[in-house]
Amino acid sequence: MIPILDWQRFASGSDREGFVADLGHACRDTGFFLLTGHGIDQGLIDGVFTQADAFFALPDEIKRRLEIRLNPHNRGWAASGSEALDETSGLLDQKEAYNVGWDLAVDDPRVVAGEPFRGVNVWPDLPGFRVTMLGYYQAALDLGVALHAAFEQELGLPEGFFPPFFTEPMATLRVLRYPPSEGGIGAGAHSDYGSVTLLMTDGVGGLQVQPRGDDWMDVPHVPGAYVVNIGDCLMRWSNDIYISTPHRVLPPKATRRSIAFFLDPNPDAVIEALPGTGAAKYPPISGADYLRSRLDATYAPM
Repeated sequence: MIPILDWQRFASGSDREGFVADLGHACRDTGFFLLTGHGIDQGLIDGVFTQADAFFALPDEIKRRLEIRLNPHNRGWAASGSEALDETSGLLDQKEAYNVGWDLAVDDPRVVAGEPFRGVNVWPDLPGFRVTMLGYYQAALDLGVALHAAFEQELGLPEGFFPPFFTEPMATLRVLRYPPSEGGIGAGAHSDYGSVTLLMTDGVGGLQVQPRGDDWMDVPHVPGAYVVNIGDCLMRWSNDIYISTPHRVLPPKATRRSIAFFLDPNPDAVIEALPGTGAAKYPPISGADYLRSRLDATYAPM
């Protein structure tokens, strides 16, 4: 059972302890929960869906100019069949996607120096696309960082522990389109790479999760709610106290659209066992090195 949690219980201070207890159970059990009361404007969410629809409707020869496999910083368009999230099945994902990252100017010293995941975004020539995507990126980032305040309390960490790790994160906004299909896979079985994922869907089914020792189960749709899941980075950070759970998207019967926000830490953040979590199960690693290792295994050769 995937719980439904009302963020306002924590954000308003009306039931912080109860929310944190419920959050901890979800993070230690399936690693998934639905989040209502998040405060992100529905008009902004609708605007992202509209802009994504306009982009995916462009001819492939135009989208190909923004090909993600030509970009070393994980920005741009991923064509259908260019990714294989399930590294064991041999099935290519039947979806297309578009990635937006932390927005930097072309003359930013980090961009000029070629630092990992410090590149410029690439943009299609669509009115309102850039401003809508960046507006949503900031709103989702604010919510994702705020959620970490609840993680702090649940894990017994000092207040304010996490924000310094997310000042200029490798967070990625990814809009996705899954065409209707009778076979193959929409997105292969995988776990997410970052700290936490915020997923907004359009209500078309297909998303499934596989709790440990259990069968695949459908993730319910609650209008306006985010599907939130723990990523591999936070599982590693928490010394396996929190769970990053495999999930997949089955081929949908109708076109399925979603908006995913993957919150990874700063590139130079050192990911090591959090205080109070016992003997470290993993060696320290930088956020950039960890993300690169996961991305390199995802993309099919061009």
